[in-house]
Amino acid sequence: MADPKGFLKTTERELPARRPVAIRLMDWKEVYEQGDSAVLKRQAGRCMDCGVPFCHQGCPLGNLIPEWNDLVWRDEGRAAIERLHATNNFPEFTGRLCPAPCESSCVLGINQPAVTIKQVEVSIIDQAFAKGWVQPQPPGRLTGKTVAVVGSGPAGLAAAQQLTRAGHTVAVFERDDRIGGLLRYGIPDFKMEKKHLELRLAQMTAEGTRFRANVNIGVDITWDDLRARYDAVVVATGAMVPRDLPIPGRDLPGVHFAMEYLVQQNKIGAGGSIEASITAEGKHVVVLGGGDTGADCIGTANRQLAASVTNLAIGKQPGTTRPESQPWPMSPTLFEVSSAHEEGGTRQYLASTVEFLTNDFGEVRAIRIAETEYLDGRRVPKAGSEREIPADLVLLAMGFTGPEQGDLGHQLKLPFDERGNVERDGNYQTSHEGVFVAGDAGRGQSLIVWAIAEGRAAAAAVDHFLEGQTQLPSPVKPTDRSFAL
Repeated sequence: MADPKGFLKTTERELPARRPVAIRLMDWKEVYEQGDSAVLKRQAGRCMDCGVPFCHQGCPLGNLIPEWNDLVWRDEGRAAIERLHATNNFPEFTGRLCPAPCESSCVLGINQPAVTIKQVEVSIIDQAFAKGWVQPQPPGRLTGKTVAVVGSGPAGLAAAQQLTRAGHTVAVFERDDRIGGLLRYGIPDFKMEKKHLELRLAQMTAEGTRFRANVNIGVDITWDDLRARYDAVVVATGAMVPRDLPIPGRDLPGVHFAMEYLVQQNKIGAGGSIEASITAEGKHVVVLGGGDTGADCIGTANRQLAASVTNLAIGKQPGTTRPESQPWPMSPTLFEVSSAHEEGGTRQYLASTVEFLTNDFGEVRAIRIAETEYLDGRRVPKAGSEREIPADLVLLAMGFTGPEQGDLGHQLKLPFDERGNVERDGNYQTSHEGVFVAGDAGRGQSLIVWAIAEGRAAAAAVDHFLEGQTQLPSPVKPTDRSFAL
């Protein structure tokens, strides 16, 4: 399995360098420089013959990580992409955007830095596209059955590709003007340039998947009409309802949800125009929320030449080493410095936002914060610790609470569970026969790797519903919760 002594000869992780901050802030290109093939091979060679590869369990897709590490080490790139595609439709997305729970589960990680699994993965698919190894795989026969997939994020695209290859006629509906969901308009280009999305969509189009942008199901076509037109429907609309902060001043101009801001910039980057767009240029920007979406806002604000960027998190700063409460192979909560964090701004923890303050023009000018204290398990502002920080633009990046329920509830009358997600059975099917749900709409906000895994599994369930049997893989069940998440 790769180099039998690789983990003994190479004990450190080596990743491609990030482009210098001063240079990358001048554009929207991805932050990493081209990796060295010798370094990549050396890192792949660190993969151990560990007997029980816990990385499989850490990855919801069950990626065959030791196998393609071995093939990369042997310079067998074409075989490596075949093994990678056997479990993952879109490694170009996960290799750039997934937080890599597989690495937290790496056996080598018990006493050494884990194998650079994510970097090996993205190098395999980038080489495969560059060499023309990624070709359309149209079905050998058509079943005559039709499937509508609503939502073109990673779950919807994965379900669509699997079902198309199974021989069904699949149409993907997207309410935005371009296909891709959050991959298109939610992820800044400096994390993933959209050329990678375009390459995959071209493959899917050649395979026979049909894409319908600018169609809002529930408005342009009712859910009942869609159900009548197609033999099966897959709901993959995501969990796009943002978590709000109902405190005084919330309605002031200048206080926005993070996705309002990120989507506008991505549309402008794609050549569109936005009237009265939200911009950070010359402003004191405060980002509330310490997760990936908050980091995306920081990187975007710095590229828009913000006067200052402050990132506030209500909780404690995580440690730099794995806590005892999260032993291997769990995915630990650690303090991380992303590319956006190193580009500028300050981060403050234990900061509770109390109030948004207005200027003479009725716009936000500052926020009042207080130190967070823990009382009976609750996080509350500490009395007497209040202070103000300037804020011309406030971005709420505190996560999402679930899918938009409106037309799903009113038209289809689908029930929702106690977490606000669409209810489904053990085969991804809702209370309406032939209507399935995959990804964040059914499990709540989660990782891109879970979305793809659920899309693949839901596709297998749909295929079985339509044909009475299926040969499509089903990597996860709706109730699965990996210990690495």
